[in-house]
Amino acid sequence: MERWTERNGICNFNSMETNYRNKNRGYQQLRVWHDAIDNYVLTCRVFRRFTYELRRVGAQAIASADSVHRNIAEGYCRRSIREYIQFLYIGLSSLGESVSGLVAYRKAEQLSETEFRDLNDLAFKLENGLLKLIESLEQKQMTGEWIDSLIIKESNVAYG
Repeated sequence: MERWTERNGICNFNSMETNYRNKNRGYQQLRVWHDAIDNYVLTCRVFRRFTYELRRVGAQAIASADSVHRNIAEGYCRRSIREYIQFLYIGLSSLGESVSGLVAYRKAEQLSETEFRDLNDLAFKLENGLLKLIESLEQKQMTGEWIDSLIIKESNVAYG
């Protein structure tokens, strides 16, 4: 059974309770993917209230946040460590775009201090998680361990 749970006001998909045992959906067990989903949800909450004049700015902020979780999933599903790492870097770049926007929006007083802090803190956690996951996968790539250890728990250990 698939379920959404709420943590700190953000809905999370709990795929650990699903009946799906498909390796291609393994990215749904990664904490970094869940954090990327949380980042998207919080970004939507904050930016959908932007005025008409700032609608394009809000849409871009939402699009860059949306890109992060999508790139984690797409890279994972490519089943190639080289491509997986590349897509994680693309997700990290999208996150950088999001953070740059946050700083600009806060400086322009388009975000409250609380909104900025909440989004920035989540982005910081997500950045560190992506970097640790990339580092772990690059290590596996160098040692040739990838084929034998495409196991989700490996990625979660690296994340924490």
